[in-house]
Amino acid sequence: MADLGCGPGRVAGFLAGIGADVRGIDLSPRMIEVARRDHPGIAFEVASMAALPFRDGELAGALAWYSIIHVPQELQDGVFAEFARVLRPQGLLLLAFQVSDSGDEDVVHLRHAYGHEIDLRTRRQSPARMKRRLAEAGFALIAELVRAPIAPEKSRQGFLLAQRMADSGSEIAAAS
Repeated sequence: MADLGCGPGRVAGFLAGIGADVRGIDLSPRMIEVARRDHPGIAFEVASMAALPFRDGELAGALAWYSIIHVPQELQDGVFAEFARVLRPQGLLLLAFQVSDSGDEDVVHLRHAYGHEIDLRTRRQSPARMKRRLAEAGFALIAELVRAPIAPEKSRQGFLLAQRMADSGSEIAAAS
């Protein structure tokens, strides 16, 4: 499986610790450097979620744990299509994201976080839009959870579990 937008590798490390065969990718070379240092037994690679370094149908599962929040709306359809490309039919995808209260995308500009001065824009997402994008990319929704924030969180949190559907019988045979 793959941790897409793995940051410093915390979730990939957890998954490896419970026996998962996991790889991590992140756009930030510095995050990958930290992930490799903190989790030396896991393969981490600098890569974009829009051009994943995996073969078609290579993965049984993937998660984008609060990483889709960094992808602008106009690029999300392509990213979800790329998730579908690398997952085998029946493969699972787990998304986690902050939920928009407006029903649309809310861009949050962070200037101070984690004890540092930063310049970071994150996007709170509409669960309805995320579900629509997943369906258009070839996923079937299995489960959805939206929960209230738990301090220090400032917004509701969304979680979607989806399964990659098969496009044709030949695709299933090719991925097996």
